[in-house]
Amino acid sequence: MIHPDAASLIGHTPVVRLKRLTRGLRGALFAKLETFNPGLSKKDRIARRMVDDALADGRLKPGQTVVELTSGNTGTGLAIVCAVRGLKFVAVMSSGNSEERRRMMEALGARVEIVAQAPGSPRGQVSGEDLALVEKRAQELTRELGAFRADQFNSASNVLAHQEGTGREIIRDLGKRINSFCDLAGSGGTFTGVARALKRWNPRVRCYAVEPASAALLAGKAVTNPNHRIQGGGYAMKLPLWDDSLVDGYLQVTDDEAVHWARELAAKEGIFGGFSSGANLAAAMKLLQASQTKKAQARVVFLVNDSGLKYLSTDLWR
Repeated sequence: MIHPDAASLIGHTPVVRLKRLTRGLRGALFAKLETFNPGLSKKDRIARRMVDDALADGRLKPGQTVVELTSGNTGTGLAIVCAVRGLKFVAVMSSGNSEERRRMMEALGARVEIVAQAPGSPRGQVSGEDLALVEKRAQELTRELGAFRADQFNSASNVLAHQEGTGREIIRDLGKRINSFCDLAGSGGTFTGVARALKRWNPRVRCYAVEPASAALLAGKAVTNPNHRIQGGGYAMKLPLWDDSLVDGYLQVTDDEAVHWARELAAKEGIFGGFSSGANLAAAMKLLQASQTKKAQARVVFLVNDSGLKYLSTDLWR
């Protein structure tokens, strides 16, 4: 099949059953590989949906500049979509995010504005306070450039991209083979969209929200350290797209657990993911292990959110 452009390659990502990491355990883990998107992450999905929805309803005009706050993955997706739609794109990003993400966006034609972290924030550990500084600069640039703001944290297109895309693909490819889904909360769009699709299909599917152990605000726990290492999620802030009614439980993952399982996923299953992918796998393993003494074992699907290639300069691979 010949595709008309790179944006048409987004979605329909493959699923792998993890058999080596689960050897000796009953139940099953299924990894949906979002690294097969052209921008190497799940965020390509929302980038295409936000741009195309805005072009369709006139909020975004042909040739206009798009501005967005990003940890790098949404920005990469937007750089791809804007390039093939004839739009300019400006990404606004914290200096705490990995260097590879910035370089990839620039290679794809984006202009990248780097915002210094809040005082005391370690590099590579982006907190909600850091994100607030990035948001402030994104708002300034939107006004200065007369740009369209994609606004992933508030955009209904974010949820719809996963509800009508990711969620439906999971149902199509796995169907009754799964009974659980877990996902690290970033903007909240993936969890809300996929969980909504799954529960409308089968209300008995249990959906678990994943957060860093030191910043589990959604679970109602005290935020002891917002400067965790799991990039792209766990911002310890209220999420406009979040829907508590879809949550069957909250799971916490430490930095060390996220790193350990990202490395195990690569070394044992040949799947190269980043920090948040490790966090998702860590949570899925907790569900699987906890179900071993129960009558019905967990059969969990999770996303490998992005590629480990985006973290080669970080301590994830050192």
